[in-house]
Amino acid sequence: MPPLPPPRRAKRALAALLAAGSLTAAAAQSAAVPSRLDAPLFYQLLIGELELRGGQPGAAYAVVLDAARRTGDESLFRRAADIALEARAGDQALAAARAWRERLPKSLEAHRYIVQILIALGRVKETVEPLQSLVALAPEAERSTLIVSLPRFFARAPDRAAVPPLLEQALKAPAQAPATRVAVQVALGRAWLAAGQPQRALDHARRARSLDAAAESGALLALEVMPGAAAAETLVTDFLQLRPNTTAVRLLYARVLTSAQRYADAIAQLEAVTRSEPRLAPPWLTLGALHLELRHPREAEAALQTYVKLAEAPPAAPAGAASTPDADNDDETLGIGGTDGLVQAWLMLAQAAEQRADYALAEAWLARIDDPQRVREVQLRRASLLARQGKLPEARALVRALPESGPADLRAKFLAEAQLLRDVKRWSDANAVLAEANRRFPDDADLLYEQSMMSEKLNRLDEMEQLLRRVMVLKPEFHHAYNALGYSLADRNVRLPEAKALIQKALELVPGEPFITDSLGWVEFRLGNRDEALRLLRTAWAARPDTEIGAHLGEVLWVLGQHDEARRILREARSRDADNDVLREVLKRLKVEP
Repeated sequence: MPPLPPPRRAKRALAALLAAGSLTAAAAQSAAVPSRLDAPLFYQLLIGELELRGGQPGAAYAVVLDAARRTGDESLFRRAADIALEARAGDQALAAARAWRERLPKSLEAHRYIVQILIALGRVKETVEPLQSLVALAPEAERSTLIVSLPRFFARAPDRAAVPPLLEQALKAPAQAPATRVAVQVALGRAWLAAGQPQRALDHARRARSLDAAAESGALLALEVMPGAAAAETLVTDFLQLRPNTTAVRLLYARVLTSAQRYADAIAQLEAVTRSEPRLAPPWLTLGALHLELRHPREAEAALQTYVKLAEAPPAAPAGAASTPDADNDDETLGIGGTDGLVQAWLMLAQAAEQRADYALAEAWLARIDDPQRVREVQLRRASLLARQGKLPEARALVRALPESGPADLRAKFLAEAQLLRDVKRWSDANAVLAEANRRFPDDADLLYEQSMMSEKLNRLDEMEQLLRRVMVLKPEFHHAYNALGYSLADRNVRLPEAKALIQKALELVPGEPFITDSLGWVEFRLGNRDEALRLLRTAWAARPDTEIGAHLGEVLWVLGQHDEARRILREARSRDADNDVLREVLKRLKVEP
């Protein structure tokens, strides 16, 4: 063997190997500590890496672990454990992590590795002691945050129901400490939620609130629980009454409401945020999107223009500091600006202008967009503008001319062309486009569903049902199919028990969905259950004041003799979409002028 080079030459050789990508980050970190990287250690690390590259992970593991034990270097212990994990040698990885903890007993990362490796090995019960040590070692200022994050460690645990009792055992001490007892309740709640037990998670959210009603973490847990346990919403609203300017909770609440399609409620939360923090840009963008969804074009434009103004404004420099690109500022922290957000806002402003039939303004907003990644969206919006101005051949040609990079693009073009035709009530032409799409993409549940809707418009009801039944077979969780067939039967006043069962199935798949709640209200009305129909339709209208829901609610109110409220609801529904077929039919049938 040739003589070992002096340490300085060894370091230069190691640096060259690192630059060439021959050694790992662990070796690089050791190289940064001159007192540790002597010549024998250099060669030891080099041999370990060469063994690994030569397909000998066992030898590499042994060499690197020996170096870690001798030096007490955390990066080398981590490297040894990672080598074993990459080689799927879980026991060796656990041995490395335990040697790491023994050599450096106050290492938080060593404890994390032990816990995570035990979980990966399916030895979940053995995590109690290292979890207790991990929490005890955490700095006091970080302990609550760590506790709240513990359920994430068990994301891949085979038996999720076993995790909450285990965490309860591991967190006995912090559960009694005033500084961490709320965090423990939140962690246990999250663990039960991950185990599919939202009611038990709700119990812990309530306990967190009883311990500290002003704790933000308890409100955040309640928000996580809301989709599975509606009663959790009371905890959120109580918290916001106590701390009305807690922007993070209010924004997350708006997101949960939006996911549940409770757009009107989400708008109320976003408006509260924009009042308390008017310079925070993202809420204005979301607010505009929701108003647009509810066909409130003027309100959408006001919100979106505010967003654009904030996003386009130059960042404000801190008081007393020079205005330089590198200066820290609140605007950056608030997320103001960004090309993607601006492009999204311009697209929505164009859509709002289109809803008001101001086609020139819509085109002006589209003309601002110069993003190659958004060409398809811009051209589809332009095609919609052409179609609404009676230039349907040009609109269809524009869609068909869009480039295709694969089958997904062709499928999207079929859907876009069909939507253009639907918007101008060319049902037969839309049906022909979708029939061709289904020929090219057989057994595509979305395309079949879209064609079924055109079959209904063409009064081909047997064909519609056949297509929807096929969708249910292909995609049993596709709630739209159950709702569509159930509503169609109810609207025709036929097979009402079957209609109700179909709609209830859809509502089981997406609890609380406003349009399905509307369908259930309508079938109850057809069945003669008027009080229940009114309750359901009021719920649907409050969550999403859509024109068709308003038409149904207005009709039930009218039949029940509540004419003033019926007129008010029908008037509001007409203000959103005066051309809606369902609304026009109701007004004609009832002979009502709102």
